[in-house]
Order: sequence, then structure tokens, then C-alpha cells
Amino acid sequence: MNSFTKKIRRFIVSENGPTAVEYAVMLALIVIVCLTAITAVGTNANSAFDQIATELENSVS
Repeated sequence: MNSFTKKIRRFIVSENGPTAVEYAVMLALIVIVCLTAITAVGTNANSAFDQIATELENSVS
């Protein structure tokens, strides 16, 4: 257990630790933005298809 804590401390003190954390935070933000964009596009596409379906139903009647 002692060697594990030494490795963690060495990782945090080195430049690799903060860099890895920065990349992880950037990746998380990119994923959140992508999911938000996909959700917005999906919602807009769904409403467009619903509108087209309604217009087609009205034109057949």
C-alpha cells in the first residue's frame, strides 16, 4: 500500500498528472457539448418529421 501512495504522489507532482487531468476535463466538456448538440438536432428533426406527417395526413383527407 505504501508503494501505491508513493506512485500516486509522484504522478501528481510530475507534469503528467495535471496534464492528464486537463485532458480528461476537456474530453468531458467535449462529450457534454456533443451530447447537447445531438439532442438538439434530434429534437428539431423529430418536430420536422411530425410536421411533415401532419401535413401529409391533412392533404390526404
